[in-house]
Amino acid sequence: MSKRIICMILTLILAVGILASCTGSTPAEKETVYALVTKSAGNPYNEKEAEGFTEVMKAAGAKYVVQHPESATVEAQIAVINSLISQGVSSIAVAANDANALSSVLAEAKKAGIKVLTLDSDVNPADRLTFCNQAGVQQVAQALIDAVYDIAGGEGEYAILSATSQATNQNAWIDAMKAIAAADSKYSKLTLVEVAYGDDENQKSTDQTQALLSKYPDLKVICAPTTVGIAAAAKVLQDKKSTVKLTGLGLPSEMAAYIGDDADHSCPYMFLWNPIDLGRLAAHASIALVKGDIDGTIGGTFTAGNMENSPYTLTAVEGTNYSEIILGQPFRFDGANIAEWAQVY
Repeated sequence: MSKRIICMILTLILAVGILASCTGSTPAEKETVYALVTKSAGNPYNEKEAEGFTEVMKAAGAKYVVQHPESATVEAQIAVINSLISQGVSSIAVAANDANALSSVLAEAKKAGIKVLTLDSDVNPADRLTFCNQAGVQQVAQALIDAVYDIAGGEGEYAILSATSQATNQNAWIDAMKAIAAADSKYSKLTLVEVAYGDDENQKSTDQTQALLSKYPDLKVICAPTTVGIAAAAKVLQDKKSTVKLTGLGLPSEMAAYIGDDADHSCPYMFLWNPIDLGRLAAHASIALVKGDIDGTIGGTFTAGNMENSPYTLTAVEGTNYSEIILGQPFRFDGANIAEWAQVY
């Protein structure tokens, strides 16, 4: 073999080696980023969820992003999720504004290899891996219908002031309340006159409350399974010194001035869970999904730091083969404990 050919071969080998060292034989490892998408900006409940999510991510030394859509609409959430897909995040935990309308964008997220889960308000279970549920639907519905029954004295008219008409969590609770009432003669003297929607906006919830008072002079109780709605309704009723009473789901810090079992307070008692804990749970579940500790399959378990009910187990959504993670039971806030809890959240 001539010296010229040998030199050419050596030059070629050297060039390939340099190219390999420049490009690398394997692609760089993708950065892990966890994302949270709430229902909307300016919602105190959402901000508490984000607080818990952020706390866990910081403690884990993880990179994360929290996105509050401009409004409580599916269009605003789709825009945010599309942006996160473009950024190449590793997981998206979303509190859905609509059960079905996010299907296409979540399918795109999954196609991009992003782990999709929900919290607070679910989507079609086929569109996510698991759902961080603040409490079981039946437990919430039972607590609410029993509160209406108790406050109304077992009979009379009541109305429901919900969030948006597409909100999956509110709709599930309301449907379950109706089913419980229809199945048990105990509730036969209660009459649901209307389900109104305040769209999780303070002014619209205020307007809807005033409309209910005007339309139903015999109304006894308003049940608002939404933190924005219950706070707006509480102020209307208390300012008007109305005899109509209120119950539902509210933030203790926002409702402290309205809680009490006397004529001076519009809300004898209400329920909720800790939204900070719900955000924490979603963060731990996001990490477990990305690490492969769980894959959304029913029966999977994962640890969630020092949370009270850790380790958590993925259980079946009733009547389906899809999973959810139950945070815990709804908690009652009344005149005896509201001041204490108002200092917490």
